[in-house]
Parts: sequence; structure tokens; C-alpha cells
Amino acid sequence: MAQEMLTVGSSFPFTLRESINMRKYILPLALAASATASAPAMAQQAAPQAPAVAIPTLDKVLEASGVAVSGYIDMAYQHADRNIETGFSPRVFDSQNNSFVLHQFGLQVAKQPKEGIGGLVNITAGKDAQVIHSFPDPSGSMFDITQAFMQYASGPFTVMAGKFVTLQGSEVIWSPSNNNFSRSILFGAIPFTHTGVRASYAATDTITLYGGLNNGWDQLTDANKGKTLELGATLTPIKPLSITISDYRGQEPTGFNQNGTRNSFNIVATYTVIEPLTLGFEFLKVDQKNAASVATPGSIDAKYTGLAGYVSYMFMPKWRVALRLESLDDKDGFHFGFPAGTTSPTKYREYTTTVGYLVADNLELRGEVRTDRASQPVFTDGTNVSKGLTTFAVQALYKF
Repeated sequence: MAQEMLTVGSSFPFTLRESINMRKYILPLALAASATASAPAMAQQAAPQAPAVAIPTLDKVLEASGVAVSGYIDMAYQHADRNIETGFSPRVFDSQNNSFVLHQFGLQVAKQPKEGIGGLVNITAGKDAQVIHSFPDPSGSMFDITQAFMQYASGPFTVMAGKFVTLQGSEVIWSPSNNNFSRSILFGAIPFTHTGVRASYAATDTITLYGGLNNGWDQLTDANKGKTLELGATLTPIKPLSITISDYRGQEPTGFNQNGTRNSFNIVATYTVIEPLTLGFEFLKVDQKNAASVATPGSIDAKYTGLAGYVSYMFMPKWRVALRLESLDDKDGFHFGFPAGTTSPTKYREYTTTVGYLVADNLELRGEVRTDRASQPVFTDGTNVSKGLTTFAVQALYKF
């Protein structure tokens, strides 16, 4: 009896077997309870944190949908030693005597797939928009729909319809694509835009052909019944050399209610000598039938020709220099007319040096000195007339 009875105090008698059996149940239950209590804490510590949800930026959303958006702001200060605001000037956009100017705010939205239907819209706002308006807009508004066209692409063939920039010229309206602040004389001697249809055909990797029909020079609606034929080709015979040849021929208004056939032939060549050094060349010849003559009654067959040369050199990672030399022979006074005090054709030349500093990838500061020379005294300061004109300019160009 003593071996079978275990006395705890005097009130809780248990047999030894019962005590051992109870311990077998209590220990597992305690361990299970402990595990159950600590499970949430362990799960909380072990659970990985949910990654932050990345919110796509607008440019990524547009890129994913195939839409490209780009733009720029072109702001400058200019000083001239002659009166080019109300006096004679061969300039296109930079015609301020002493002023800060918002030249351009440019914005382009495009969806141009390699196959199928696409389109492009390009607007220009600012002082320069007043210059590039197409007929019949006489408003002088500082807002211009510079390009707006739809296109269809299939393999090497693309056709576009609407309003688009010309094939001609080394320089363009879109400021970031030019190395100099001011535009050349030749830039103002060719059309800015055309409204019509244009087709391009990539015949080979090195040859692209162009053909089109449009209303003429800078005409949103046709100023006469005649249409202008557009032909062109871009050639890349070797990788560093690019050549564009273009010709426009059609009926254009010439003044005094007359029309005449105008033919504009243009060659532009660009050659990259080494990566930081690029050379450029341009030739322009324009012929006009039935041109209105200021000097003599009636009309004449007029012409003007021009040459331009370009050098661009990146001499440090953030510094570059751009040089431009050009001449225009206004043989019959058709392009500029006969400035006050002159009665015979005038030849024009200009020399431009532009130094650019890349503050950041999307911001460039430019300083420019330009000198224009004429074969006759055509530039005035209000009192005297001179053959020379010199301007100084500082430009800030921000791209986005």
C-alpha cells in the first residue's frame, strides 16, 4: 500500500501511475499552447513586406502606347548696331534692336509606327510664330500650327497628308536642331511649310526617294489654281556623309495679280569628319517667271542664288563652337526687293560664330556674334546708312 500511494500534503492522494500519466498529457499541451501563442508573432516577423507600387510617369505611359512627346523653350537677348526692327534686315527671326524675346515654345506629339496609321502635330508659340504663318493667315498671331499630318507606313513606303515642313535647307524651324542661334539668309529664301501630300520610299539602306504635290510655298489654302510638284532624295553613300537633293516647281503668286512658274533647287550635304567635327554645305537656286519688278514696269524673269558653309566642333565635353559663312546674290531684287536708297540688285554675305555650353543634357546656353555685309548701303541707324550690320546675342535653349 505504501508503494502504491503517494501523499501530497494530506489532502490530494494520487497513485504514482496516475501522476506519471497526467504529466504525459500536461507537457504536450503546454508546448502546444506555447507554440500557438507565439505563432502570430513569428508569422508577423517572417512575413515579407509588400513591395511599393510603382506609379508610371507620364512619359512612360506615352512611350508604352507608342506616343512620343518632345518640346523646347527658346529664349534670347539680342543687341544690334543698326535699326533692324523698322529698317532693312536680311534676318528671319532675330530682328530685335535691343530686347529680350521669347522666340519659340515648341511642342510635338507624334505616333508614327513603322507599320500602319500614325500622325504628328507640331505647334510653335512665341515671336517667331508670327513669321511662319501660312497663307491666308494675316493675323500676326504668336501661335502657329506648324505641322499637322496623318501618315500610313507599309514596309519601305510612307505616305503623309496634311501640313508639313519643307525638304529644303540646312536649317529648320525646330530650334534645337540648329547649331547657331540666328537663322541663315538662305533659311528665309526657301519655303517654311507645305500643305498637300508627300510620299517617301526607302529604296535601299542608303537611298530614300520623295515625291509630292502641294499648294505651294507656305500656303494652307492655295493662293492660285496651280499646284507645286515636290521631288527629292536623301543619299548616304558612306556612313559619315549625308546628301539631300530637292526641287519644287509650280505656279506661285508674284504680285500685281500675276502668277508665274517658280523653281527652287537645293542641295544640302553634311559630313562628319570625326565624331566632334562636322562640316556642312548648302546650294540654292530659285527661278521665278513673271516676277513683279519694282524698278521697271511689267514683269521680268528673276532669279537668286545662294551658298552656305558650316563648321561645328565639340572641343570640350560641354563646349562647342559653330561657324557659318554664306552669301546670297539677289540678282533681280526678287527676294529682298530694292531696299530704300538702292536701285540695283544687291549681294549679301554674313559670318556667324556661336559658342555653346551644355549646362545639362537638356539645357544649353549660347553666345553669338554675327556680321552681315551688303554690296550697297542698306542698313540704317536712323541717321546714317551703312553696308554692315553686327549683332550680339545670348540664347537659352531648354529641351524636354
